[in-house]
Amino acid sequence: MNKLLNSLGAAALGLSLFAGTAVSSFAADINIRATANSNENDEDYDGLVVFKNYVEAASNGKISVELFIGTQLCSKGAECLQGVADGTIDVYISTSGGAAGAFPYVQVLDLPYLMANDRVAEAVLQSDFTRTVRDMALADSGDKIRLMTVGNTGGWRNFANTKRRVQSPTDMEGLKIRTVVADLPQELVKALGAAPTPIPWPELFTSFQTGVVEGSKNGITDIMGMKFPDAGLQYVTLDGHAYMGALWWMSNDKFKSMPEDLRQVVIDGFSALQQATFASPKRKSIAAYEAFVAGGGDLYVPTPEEKAAFKAAASPVYDWFKTNVKGGEEVFNALTSAVADAEASIKEANMKDLN
Repeated sequence: MNKLLNSLGAAALGLSLFAGTAVSSFAADINIRATANSNENDEDYDGLVVFKNYVEAASNGKISVELFIGTQLCSKGAECLQGVADGTIDVYISTSGGAAGAFPYVQVLDLPYLMANDRVAEAVLQSDFTRTVRDMALADSGDKIRLMTVGNTGGWRNFANTKRRVQSPTDMEGLKIRTVVADLPQELVKALGAAPTPIPWPELFTSFQTGVVEGSKNGITDIMGMKFPDAGLQYVTLDGHAYMGALWWMSNDKFKSMPEDLRQVVIDGFSALQQATFASPKRKSIAAYEAFVAGGGDLYVPTPEEKAAFKAAASPVYDWFKTNVKGGEEVFNALTSAVADAEASIKEANMKDLN
């Protein structure tokens, strides 16, 4: 399989060098309309460019991929997912919050401190955990909406604020932390002793300036991209409480309508997309962290003991999720089992590589 993927990757690269000649010499039999409610500086766009190039080349032009970046086709999660179900949109990327209305159990990706680092998270998201969520979503959508893969969109969520360095859960007490309008992130903020304050994303800069909120839970690329330090956000604690998963959905009708060989091309294309979104935030975060510190920002890395204290304080959220979210216990068990398998596999590999 690795040899096959490498061969297809080489073919895709070779064909991409002849854009407008080799690929365009074939009339596309299938057109895939893919949308991301972001911009061309985002990891989602990076992934879609890789997907488009791979699928068009590896299918010898039988599949064309049309990209709609922004809100041309839809603007909100519920609307976009309905478009996927209706067949007016073929591929759509959402955050867990964006899909939680239709599939509440995807919020399992927002549960804090379950995955320790990129290596663990990437192994988990390439495992049967994603297939479990796919099966649940297919069942709940009447076999209309298919989860193809889970990538990354922005790295890891960390706590940031305008007031003070946060080294322990007690330092969170009383801080007004911006959340989305969803139960799980609000439960997490409350568990840590802070005050959850739902604020629309476009209003967040002004809310920092005026003190309506004093903190947020975002990745560094979002913080710097939105110039939040200019609004007073000067303290970031790298607690890495949640991996910013990106769920890539596809019309199941569209996928199943393809012959098997082209379905395989699409599957391989999403694998290439996933790898691109894994890599993109790592590179972009380097400059973002450097810019944050250069601007006078305080960047703090908790010790293992401090991070364990955060996890202990947040642990009631696990029981809340399993009890209150439809499918919560099933998907929680699937994730924690995948994490345990990933950690064991990585530990075994490390022992071999260290000796």
